[in-house]
Amino acid sequence: MNLELFIAKRIYKGTKGEKKVSPPAVRIAIISIALGLTVMILSVSIVIGFKQEVRNKIIGFGSHIQITNFDNNTSHETQPIAISDSLLRAIQGMPNIKHVEKFATKPGIIKTEEDFQGIVVKGIGEDFNWSFFKQNLIEGTTPDITSEKTTNDVVISQTLSNKLHLKLGDSFNTFFFVNQNMRPRKFNIVGIYQTNFSEYDKLFIISDIKHVRKLNDWEEDMVSGLEILVEDYNQLDQTTYDLAYLLSAERDRLGNAFYVRSIKQLNPMIFSWLDLLDVNVMIILILMLVVPGFTTISGLLIIILEKTNMIGILKAMGQNNKSIRKIFLYVSFFLIGKGLFWGNIIGLTFCFLQKYFGIIKLDPQNYYISVVPVEINFWHIILLNILTLVISMLILIGPSYIISKISPAKTIRFE
Repeated sequence: MNLELFIAKRIYKGTKGEKKVSPPAVRIAIISIALGLTVMILSVSIVIGFKQEVRNKIIGFGSHIQITNFDNNTSHETQPIAISDSLLRAIQGMPNIKHVEKFATKPGIIKTEEDFQGIVVKGIGEDFNWSFFKQNLIEGTTPDITSEKTTNDVVISQTLSNKLHLKLGDSFNTFFFVNQNMRPRKFNIVGIYQTNFSEYDKLFIISDIKHVRKLNDWEEDMVSGLEILVEDYNQLDQTTYDLAYLLSAERDRLGNAFYVRSIKQLNPMIFSWLDLLDVNVMIILILMLVVPGFTTISGLLIIILEKTNMIGILKAMGQNNKSIRKIFLYVSFFLIGKGLFWGNIIGLTFCFLQKYFGIIKLDPQNYYISVVPVEINFWHIILLNILTLVISMLILIGPSYIISKISPAKTIRFE
């Protein structure tokens, strides 16, 4: 029988009718551990969820990697590159490449009877992955671009729809500058999307790529660039490097060099901002790991003082200091375990309620999303539990040495 564990269980559970002075301190220690773990679970889940939501919106508009003309001077009025079938096959055959699609952009101005707005037409083809826009489609459907005939159907954002007083089924005129001349195009709205990412919602309309080719007098194989989705986001930097190395010596039939950039390089400010959130989380985790540890020290010291007489008796019976310290560390382990249990219950309950019911709302104009996002990762939660337990126990080792200062002769005299 493990004597230390047996005695620790008796101390933790107590004896019926026993008068104790420790419960308030013990409750405070348990509550502090539970609240600390709750805050850590919520912080990690919310930050991970927020970063994923914002990152997915940026990737939805620009993919993971873009290959464009090296000589582009602006982000939307682009110089073309010619894409051959052999180049496409080489890119698609690389590791970690999930999907490759062509795109072409052209700035323009939407003019209605009451207002006008500068926009960018993003031309896409039948290889376009619609999954992101279908998730954010609030009305209508996506245009059919599988036909060889150019379609005038487009998808616009709710932001543009509200500003220009357009609705599903309406038509509008868009004007483009081509070689110092103005060229009009008439588009029909078949779908309205809203991502709450204002920088993109107020800018992009999704159209047939053949419109951009005709406006720019491009040939069939000429596009603004390629958008590439990867299988594993954690390997994005390596995949970008591999693609850049593959295309470094390549030239298209027009003699153009290829420029390979990841979404991080295309949006450095946003991704730097997202990385700063990790620093905030680390500060919260450190505080929440240390503070409950010190409140547990208070609880342990009070229990030791309460059990001073028992400690004297055990020493008089031959129990050494190490064995007695183990008893009280076991007691601390039980208290921490109880705090972790309730911390997990409270933290995960809040996470699931927010994830599936969206109780806490956000202003999408400031945060890009309408509700607080939550991403529940059980491996992270397990790691938080282990860290809390280990750090709390390590903090308690020092105070447990106070037991060696207790004299049996003095303590046995008093109850």
